[in-house]
Amino acid sequence: MVKGKQKAASKKKAATAKKPAGKKSAATQKTVAAPKDHFDIIVIGSGPAGEAAAMNAKKKGRNVAMICDLDHVGGSCTHWATIPSKALRHAVKQVMAFNTNPLFRDFGDARKLSFQQILAHADRVKYEQVRMRSDFYDRNHVPIFYGRASFLDKNTIKLVGKRKKLTADYIIIATGSRPYHPPDVDFDHPRMFDSDTILNLDFSPRKVTVIGAGVIGCEYASIFGGLGYKVELINPGPALLSFLDTEISDALTYHLRNLGIRSRHNETYKSIEYHDDYIVTYLESGKKIKSDIVLWANGRTGNTQDLGLKNIGLTANGRGQLAVNKQYQTKVRNIYAAGDVVGWPALAGAAYDQGRAASNAIVAPEECYPVEEVATGIYTIPEISTLGQTEAELTRKKVPYEVGKAFFKNTARAQITGEQVGMLKLIFHFDTLEILGIHCFGDQASEIVHIGQAIMRQPGAANTMKYFLTTTFNYPTMAEAYRTAALDGLNRVF
Repeated sequence: MVKGKQKAASKKKAATAKKPAGKKSAATQKTVAAPKDHFDIIVIGSGPAGEAAAMNAKKKGRNVAMICDLDHVGGSCTHWATIPSKALRHAVKQVMAFNTNPLFRDFGDARKLSFQQILAHADRVKYEQVRMRSDFYDRNHVPIFYGRASFLDKNTIKLVGKRKKLTADYIIIATGSRPYHPPDVDFDHPRMFDSDTILNLDFSPRKVTVIGAGVIGCEYASIFGGLGYKVELINPGPALLSFLDTEISDALTYHLRNLGIRSRHNETYKSIEYHDDYIVTYLESGKKIKSDIVLWANGRTGNTQDLGLKNIGLTANGRGQLAVNKQYQTKVRNIYAAGDVVGWPALAGAAYDQGRAASNAIVAPEECYPVEEVATGIYTIPEISTLGQTEAELTRKKVPYEVGKAFFKNTARAQITGEQVGMLKLIFHFDTLEILGIHCFGDQASEIVHIGQAIMRQPGAANTMKYFLTTTFNYPTMAEAYRTAALDGLNRVF
């Protein structure tokens, strides 16, 4: 009996050996492929929204894959947008501080750095970010597939230019956004830039025209102004960042003017004339502006092109954005979207929370909290951060309010650091003392605002100005500006 079994086993082994390579049965192929190429969730895009979605789902026990169309993870946030622009700003601000601090006069005259020198700082930060984020995927065993994703159907994705196909029960689109390119602007010209390609600038211009005075335009205008370049800021509106509280907007205009930036309000671009060593921008008003380079900073559009959306019955709007419900679910039941690709608020911090909420909608619906309240951080020089309603909004609504202010020049910490430009402004209800708006302008504004945000989110009577009078702040700190502002405001009421 034993010999018979050995013979049968030998025959079976021989038969298997004679089978040509790659000629497995369909059933065998399916069994082998499913664990490798099928996932519970596929995330498209490795920016803040995509990373948060992938890590959250993985930590909750799901089999997750990431598709990244760049050479490294991090998305445009890490490589072209948030991280490099804020790193540039920080380097410029340090140079400005050095040149104005009397402690450093013994080191010689004021120093000027080239644009390429401060780019080196941004490159270092990008490298650190990529290294750290790559490690997240390694430690959590989330495979990364490099390539451009295109839908074949609602469960199947093809990597363009490759044979690879991936399937999943759920798919999260987190492809981010890119600068908007109007068809009549030649972005191939070596002196025409957008907010991504400006990082490739290889010389230091003397004069810069920035078309578009939104957040990105104002941030880059302050960077160039801080480096000592002459800047023309073309603003189609009557004031800079008109969604801000009027006092904050006026303060921004004043300080940008001090940096040598000329804000041209109520002006719109008409056409551009290109030359080898300069560009002329024509405005609708008939004005002409000659500059070494032009930075186009007029809007962004979602990265939904070539995704094969028609194959799954989805259509992006005119801005390339996808419509989602409060659970970040598209009209296709198993497909979700988060981050810049869904529009508001198009901020990196919000994208993290949106990505986490989108994956929670799939794996833990009870933990899905949509992003509804966001503190705006604007990294001009000085920076700005706001949350809640402005005086103009409350006036239109006929809400009785009062205001409390703390000027940084009167705080010990600002006097120590030399960062005395700025103000914290608290708007509160005259009768209930409920905090209705927080508006901060100056150094660390984007950090300071979150103290007030935490109080604003408290229920009922906990959200009042009195909190800042019954809480002891470290001294000296910028946080104590809240106590000063509260005293100032309550003295107007009582």
